[in-house]
Amino acid sequence: MKLPAFIKDNLLLKITSLNSGAIGIRAVLGVLSGRIVAEKLGPAGIAIIGDVRNLIPMIQSFTTLGMFNGVVKYVAEHKDNKEELLKLFSTTFVYLLFASLFVFCVLFFGADYWNERLFSEGSDFTFVFKVLAIGAPFIAMSRIVNGVISGLSSYKKFVKIELVSYCLGVVLLISLLYFKNLNGALFAIAILPILQFVILFYFFSKTLKEYLDYKNISFSIPYKNKLFGFTIMSFVATLLGNFVEIDLRNNLKNKISEIDAGYWTGMTNLSRQYMMFSSAIFTLYVIPKFAKIKTSIEFRKEVLSIYKTLLPLFAIGMLLIFVLKGWVIDITHGKGFLAMKPLFKWQLLGDFIKVATLIIAHQFLAKKMVKQFIFVELFSLLLFYSIASHLIITLGAEGIVLAHLLRYIVCFPIIVVLLRKHLFGSHSI
Repeated sequence: MKLPAFIKDNLLLKITSLNSGAIGIRAVLGVLSGRIVAEKLGPAGIAIIGDVRNLIPMIQSFTTLGMFNGVVKYVAEHKDNKEELLKLFSTTFVYLLFASLFVFCVLFFGADYWNERLFSEGSDFTFVFKVLAIGAPFIAMSRIVNGVISGLSSYKKFVKIELVSYCLGVVLLISLLYFKNLNGALFAIAILPILQFVILFYFFSKTLKEYLDYKNISFSIPYKNKLFGFTIMSFVATLLGNFVEIDLRNNLKNKISEIDAGYWTGMTNLSRQYMMFSSAIFTLYVIPKFAKIKTSIEFRKEVLSIYKTLLPLFAIGMLLIFVLKGWVIDITHGKGFLAMKPLFKWQLLGDFIKVATLIIAHQFLAKKMVKQFIFVELFSLLLFYSIASHLIITLGAEGIVLAHLLRYIVCFPIIVVLLRKHLFGSHSI
């Protein structure tokens, strides 16, 4: 089916249109798999799966040393300069090799320790950490190759790869859940990154060869200084962000119940389903586009264009979800999760402001504004954690989603102030 002319002429609309179809299919599959998992394992099982899923991005950050956004930025800037790309990939190769080996040792030989730290007493999920240890290099390589795809803005291949990977993940999860219950579901989540890398390499190997001269990759790190800022930013955002989420889930389990922890995890899972729509836009369009912008006038114009295109779509979609929340819960999780209803208003409002915030905040990544990024991220996480920890006592799971809303209400104007030279006036940036 051909895209209308007005969409073809607008890269953001083009990516949005193609992404919407894939997200629609993923949403249907996500609803199907989520419902099956929820009925099979209940809220307590959903909470355990949530903990394991939080580990994946933390492993990604460690094994890649947070280079993803740096790879996106520098591939976008130097995609026609093979000499610079070779320097970038040589540095990336050295970092991946040592970081993956370190993560393997920590997870594989420390599996018993991490099992005790993450799960309740009497649970034995050490196999999860050992499988993740074996998958660490594949998690790293997948993340970096995805960075290359994003930097090249190869959105058609990105959408295809994401869709095939997600379909495989759903089939694997449901199959192993059916045969091995919770252990099967956890094994599926742990082993999926290995299978995703195989798919990724199959679809993208030819394009990768055009930009990457494997024979001339050297054991050197010429881009170490340029990538270091992205490493620090990723460690702050990804590691601390997922740690906070795991700790809040454990607080809910200990102070309220595992059931409430499952309700909140169910809500965050649902949020991630519709927020996938924005994630691809950020990596495929926003960062590469912002990286090329040189003046505040261009930046302001681009931000307004993105807001006009994306925010109305999000507003309509989130309003529909809120109005139909009872039906959405019944379809995605079953009637046993109807206690999630009070969480929707705060989560949806928070997510809408989060999208508006993240659009302009990606300028920190595009322009490598390390100090500003770290300040905002640390302040944001501290604010969220402190408010949520306080509200859990009186409001339970609803307190966490309310803290989520308050976090972005406070952070949005702070980011605007930090980016005032980029958003207002006429300056070189």
